[in-house]
Amino acid sequence: MNLHRPNANEALQTKNRSRSVAPQSGICSRCIDGCKGNCDLFKSSFRSRELLYPSPFGKVTAGADKDYPVDYSHLNIMGYAMGASGIEAESDRAIFPRVDTTTWYGSTEKIKMKIPMFTGALGSTEIARANWDHFAVGAAISGISLVCGENVCGIDPKLEIDGNGKVVESPDMRRRVEGYRRFHDGYGDIMVQLNVEDTRLGVAEYVIEKLGVETIELKWGQGAKCIGGEIKVDSLERAMELQKRGYLVTPDPSLEANQKAYRDGAIQEFERHSRVGFLDKEDFMREVDRVRKLGARRVTLKTGAYPMRELAMAIRWASDARIALVTIDGAPGGTGMSPWRMMSEWGVPSIYLHAMAYELCLRLAQKGMWVPDIAFAGGFSSEDHIFKALALGAPFCKAVCMGRALMIPGMVGKNIGKWLAGEDGGLPSTVSAYGSSKEEIFVCYEELRTRYGDEMADIPLGAIGIYSAAEKIKVGLQQLMAGARKWRTHLIGRNDLACLTEEAAQVTGIPYIMEAYREEALAIIDE
Repeated sequence: MNLHRPNANEALQTKNRSRSVAPQSGICSRCIDGCKGNCDLFKSSFRSRELLYPSPFGKVTAGADKDYPVDYSHLNIMGYAMGASGIEAESDRAIFPRVDTTTWYGSTEKIKMKIPMFTGALGSTEIARANWDHFAVGAAISGISLVCGENVCGIDPKLEIDGNGKVVESPDMRRRVEGYRRFHDGYGDIMVQLNVEDTRLGVAEYVIEKLGVETIELKWGQGAKCIGGEIKVDSLERAMELQKRGYLVTPDPSLEANQKAYRDGAIQEFERHSRVGFLDKEDFMREVDRVRKLGARRVTLKTGAYPMRELAMAIRWASDARIALVTIDGAPGGTGMSPWRMMSEWGVPSIYLHAMAYELCLRLAQKGMWVPDIAFAGGFSSEDHIFKALALGAPFCKAVCMGRALMIPGMVGKNIGKWLAGEDGGLPSTVSAYGSSKEEIFVCYEELRTRYGDEMADIPLGAIGIYSAAEKIKVGLQQLMAGARKWRTHLIGRNDLACLTEEAAQVTGIPYIMEAYREEALAIIDE
């Protein structure tokens, strides 16, 4: 396993002084009185709760670096030298560009996507707000779904509410929905999440009735944390405003001591937290029914890295309620807005959770019950991850949900635009090696200009970044699928994987590589 130091990490901008570190505590083996730092304990001695989160908060994405005993890298994709599924087994026809990477989810109200992936929930965080136009347009032109996360209305500075505390108008939510819809061409959909705060605020009513949103996602949790979502604000006035709207804000901005600490410069930011929810089947079924009666055509569910019991509740209750899609997010997950130690040490890791999900879905199917479509999430970033997830969860898994892997191209594309304008020292050599204009730098630029014509002026470079990364994933997936002789995504199966370790085989139920196709092989030898 890789070295994992629980008392220092780049995400927290901390490090150990000593070369030798106690493995469990992460404390230097020789801690000197007078050390000038900069481990977690050193920094937390004067910055306290700031050390709970990656920094600078709102400007970074962060993913935990804990190396689990088994992960998706312990699966290998099988390639074959014979046969073809989904196309004629003929060399001039069965070429990889003919592979169809489209997928769909939802039993009655199907949503089709050009690639079997969609964005993680991009909600009230500053990094989502500041980059939304890039993310939304990028997802739309790539033909994938976009999840608008929790608390967007609740933190909107221009939010208008009525006398009952319900949303009347949220300019930021309107911007988000309309930004995706403008370039939506029939593939994918925008899903708006609801948490406890959103439900109280009447977000579902607002987005369905006034913005025409068709899909509502109920949120139980995510792979990065087992508490409600949080953001940070650096203004006392803003912290007081959010507290008045009913949010939990820490440290309490209404306390005189905290106000003085803020004026002194000691407290530089406040945290806004959401409340945790509590599961109850009757309440869940009522909420699904309520949202449908409001006009939602589809209801989806997002659940996190909880134990198998809660996972079973998500799958069984989704079956009973005919939920369109259940997204199952494994640890460590996260996009950088979660407590670092929680992200690193809490929850069921992705491959374990997804193996459990397959077992539970299969059990439902064997009982003759309806099985909801499933999406896996938690640390995915490439085409091989998509293939492995679809195969591990086949036939129930229809797509993967990606967080940072789809955010990063949006930010890179946005920054290329800034560098082209001469900001931050201009183009770095990593980019200028390919040219000095957007037409030269972006491989897909002319393809998109042919497609959109004059509208290219309204497509931000971050969106082109996402489209470019999505095209790489799509073509890479086509190549992997052709190697496995599968020309349609729904034909990918569990027999297209093999485990590199016996422990991985025990966790997933996928054969150990030395056992995969053994019987067929011996039969050939023994003919």
